[in-house]
Amino acid sequence: MKPRHKKISFIAIAVVGLSLVTLLILNAFKGNIVYFHSPTDIKAGKAPIAQTFRLGGMVKQDSVKHSAQGLKVSFTVTDTIKDIDVAYEGILPDLFREGQGVVAEGKLDSAGLFKADKVLAKHDENYMPPEAKAAMDQAAKTLLKSE
Repeated sequence: MKPRHKKISFIAIAVVGLSLVTLLILNAFKGNIVYFHSPTDIKAGKAPIAQTFRLGGMVKQDSVKHSAQGLKVSFTVTDTIKDIDVAYEGILPDLFREGQGVVAEGKLDSAGLFKADKVLAKHDENYMPPEAKAAMDQAAKTLLKSE
């Protein structure tokens, strides 16, 4: 084989190998990406059913209900326009309470109930998760436009 053919073969094999490695890495990332949706997005049908994603907003006043048995709790997350009911079983963060920012990670069932696997609460009186803050701002802009 001529040196020129060896170079071309080497370059072709390197490109194919690099492409294969890139595809494997992207496939691994795809399985670990968790998207964020607001209650308005979910009510508009933009959120996947039975796939893990994050829901963010504020815990609606007078919506937290603790089960008499175990660690089951239900509450409503709102972005001031739409509300989504959430069911969670586990220990809630110490700072979780009504009227505060929250991000819940879980799946939406076919009935429209969000079943959370994790619940994350804000960590001081001035902080709100960036995703929840953006959703609240977008909801406020939408509300102003519709008026």
